[in-house]
Amino acid sequence: MTLPVTIGDIYVAAQTIKGELLRTPTIPSASLSMQTGAKIFLKLESLHPTGSFKERGALNKLKSLTPDQRKAGVIAMSAGNHAQGVAYHARRLGIPATIVMPEGTPFTKIERTEGHGARVVLRGAGLSEARVAADEIAEAEGLTLVHPYDDPFIIAGQGTIGLELFQDFPDLDMVVVPIGGGGLISGIAIALKALKPSIEILGVEAAAYASMRHALGKEGTPKGGQTLAEGIAVKDPGKLTLAVCRELVSDVVAVEEVAIERAAAMLIETQRLVAEGAGATPLAAVLSDPDRFRGKRVALILSGGNIDARLLSSMLMRSLVRAGRLVRLRIEIDDAPGVLARVTRIIGEKGGNILEIYHQRLFQDVPLKLAEVDAVVETRNPDHVAEISAALIAAGFKTHLMSSSAATE
Repeated sequence: MTLPVTIGDIYVAAQTIKGELLRTPTIPSASLSMQTGAKIFLKLESLHPTGSFKERGALNKLKSLTPDQRKAGVIAMSAGNHAQGVAYHARRLGIPATIVMPEGTPFTKIERTEGHGARVVLRGAGLSEARVAADEIAEAEGLTLVHPYDDPFIIAGQGTIGLELFQDFPDLDMVVVPIGGGGLISGIAIALKALKPSIEILGVEAAAYASMRHALGKEGTPKGGQTLAEGIAVKDPGKLTLAVCRELVSDVVAVEEVAIERAAAMLIETQRLVAEGAGATPLAAVLSDPDRFRGKRVALILSGGNIDARLLSSMLMRSLVRAGRLVRLRIEIDDAPGVLARVTRIIGEKGGNILEIYHQRLFQDVPLKLAEVDAVVETRNPDHVAEISAALIAAGFKTHLMSSSAATE
């Protein structure tokens, strides 16, 4: 079939945007390779000024406009990365930009987009409603729509990632790419399959928004809901991108929330790289099915790094809990002077660092002459937790580990 974009279009896009945005590095990861059994390479699209790959397609589209279109201005619908990519480069090029965002968009994303000089209009509960509003405003004001994924110039711009991957590591066996609407994977697939037909292109979606899998007949209707990978929480893939995925993408997999969270935390802990949920999905796919990737040379597209600071903080704390490095111990003690001091001394002598203490004596299920102490303790690992619990039990303190289903008595 005839694809909407050719390798020639992508080479033209590379020349069009050359020198106006960062050529991001691709780095080998020894630590992730050791943990997964594959030879892992990371394409760091999070290093762009706005923190995501979206700048490539946005810049290519903006530079394709006629003088009259530039003067009139552009409009886009987006809840985040596309908005910032369009706004950032529109201001550079002197093009007025309007961004339609869902009404529930976090204030920080609105402020960043406005900070790049765009006019922000809040409409609807999600991107579908924002798209309707964008079309209405575009028609009323004579603006050019910059679609986030279903546009040949957007696809070609994202495809420049594929050219760079091939230039840096032509012997790759597989590239794993996040899928929202499909513009990123479409561009990469067109570029790499033209340059190396044997390469495998694998797409990854959040399980709650497996819309491309659904469109390809591999999945039921997406259930939606909350996801850490909000950047790819798209209910309907593009028509152009669906055609490309059907023709060139080897497979599309869906990953669960726990895998996405684990992958994002691992990137920070092992690589010191901050990835938003969408950017962590390729690693989540590898962690979820390591046999599929073992022994292969695999590039993961770290598509963006725009994650809310509070969400990042919570994710890191949860990661410590999962690793057994932050636990809550419930300890039953006599409600008498000096007893709590004995407990804290035992924990300290065993190398535990107490972060918080909750002393409960007023609840009816606690005997009148006893008290329960919940101690939040920083530890080295699960073995260290067991050592601390054993010391408390040996001293006569009934102890339960509250941060897992296991109990120690």
